[in-house]
Amino acid sequence: MTSELVRLQPQALQLDQNPAAVYLAGLGSEVSRRTMLGALQVIAGLLSGGRTDWAGIDWASLRFQHVAAIRAKLADTYSAATANKMLSALRGVLKAAYQLGQLPAEEYHRAADIDGVRGDTVLAGRGLAKGELAALMAACEHDESPAGIRDAAIVALAYTGGLRRSEIAALTLASYDPDTGRLLVHGKRNKYRYVYLVNGAAAAMDDWLTVRGSEPGALFLAINKGGHIRPGVGITSQAILNLCQKRGAQAGLQSFSPHDLRRTFISDLLGAGVDIATVAKLAGHASVQTTARYDRRPEDAKRQAVELLHIPYHRRKPVIQDKTRE
Repeated sequence: MTSELVRLQPQALQLDQNPAAVYLAGLGSEVSRRTMLGALQVIAGLLSGGRTDWAGIDWASLRFQHVAAIRAKLADTYSAATANKMLSALRGVLKAAYQLGQLPAEEYHRAADIDGVRGDTVLAGRGLAKGELAALMAACEHDESPAGIRDAAIVALAYTGGLRRSEIAALTLASYDPDTGRLLVHGKRNKYRYVYLVNGAAAAMDDWLTVRGSEPGALFLAINKGGHIRPGVGITSQAILNLCQKRGAQAGLQSFSPHDLRRTFISDLLGAGVDIATVAKLAGHASVQTTARYDRRPEDAKRQAVELLHIPYHRRKPVIQDKTRE
């Protein structure tokens, strides 16, 4: 994509007049701002041929043909989910430009009315079997250090609460009510929801709180290389990914991500007969259609159906070649 698609600003706009800055400032969480800033940086690179960043683009000059060209490039380069996230950021900037009076209404609606990128609806990742979950928890429990106790609580929460790792990292001590097991989660798009910890998950959380102490701040704290809790320093989203990889390796599991625990949470609840609307609320999905994508029951049913068929075939015994005759 050439830089001629959009002219660069001759000088940087004030932040309160830059539609990209206004859009980013209006997002509900720091995680969302970082994610969408990264998306706008990619788009700015496409528009300018790598000559400037998001702050140097005259976003209000974009028209339908520019957005269509960006969409085509993103579709060729990224997965459908990633491309659509970037297009969502672009639509947000266009809307901000319109609301600031920089983009005429007709041009805004034309440019923003671009189709999303359609891709494979099969979700990446995998679900964990009951035996794998048990092995994963056992790997945490065998480590009697603060890290083992903390990691057991995080794994239990990721599975029984279905939380995203960014949501786990954002939890505070005040988010959890140990008397009721109720946890207030700050999710995507600045939306809140309640999830509930029961039985083993509640017990794992209680053990962690005993070790953690009652100081206000992040619910899950960082632990240094010496195995000591770092007071006042919350765990990061990356550290949650790292601990899942570490505990998974200790348990002898195939590679999985924290999001696979969320995927298993949703699929297991649906498989247990919980109605999809309730599961969507617990997962923090705005649409039950999103929740349905995690439902592996149709695939299980298809496999069970095929297993009713039988083809009469017997494996041949391997033929061992006599090399002495060669």
